[in-house]
Amino acid sequence: SPTSEVGKITKSTPMGSLDAPFNPVSLALGAEATFVARTVDSDRKHLTEVLRAAADHQGTALVEIYQNCSIFNDGAFEVLKDKQTAQEAVIRLEHGQPIRFGADGHKGVVRNPATGDLDVVDVTPENEAAVLVHDAHAKSPTTAFALSRLADADTLHRTPMGVFRDVERPVYDTLMAEQLQAAVDAKGKGDLAGIMAGNDTWTVVA
Repeated sequence: SPTSEVGKITKSTPMGSLDAPFNPVSLALGAEATFVARTVDSDRKHLTEVLRAAADHQGTALVEIYQNCSIFNDGAFEVLKDKQTAQEAVIRLEHGQPIRFGADGHKGVVRNPATGDLDVVDVTPENEAAVLVHDAHAKSPTTAFALSRLADADTLHRTPMGVFRDVERPVYDTLMAEQLQAAVDAKGKGDLAGIMAGNDTWTVVA
């Protein structure tokens, strides 16, 4: 599939997948989607919270759910499901909270001052203040996109989980309804005959 890791052996790729996998969360954020999240099927509490937030969102929401496939990809997400390994691998994203993970939060996400990218570091008293505080409601998707790039598709040794972005923006059908109502209010009624007999005409030549 488009998300299969490089070298994945399948019936359609018996010598290993050649394409680098794309990241659905990055793809959605790059398109400036207003709600983007990731969760895993085995964490019922987190899954429920994320899906509830997605359902409450006005407009389209994308939720990537890591789910085991016992036929084609059995055990692919075990590192994220096992309580001990998940503690070190899952980067929990909670709005308004510092992005820390690992045993006792000993690892954190900071912005590299030289490149502007996000880095994972061991948290010390010297750099603790620099740990990024997650803002799911930020107008720009830039930081959310950078967080999505922290995911390691090949080894899953670290994967951000939670709501990356949740912002309010008028949805298309509401805007269209308002636009149609404005047109009706301006003329009192729709004027299809006027449009058909307007100045914008074409001559079709056989």
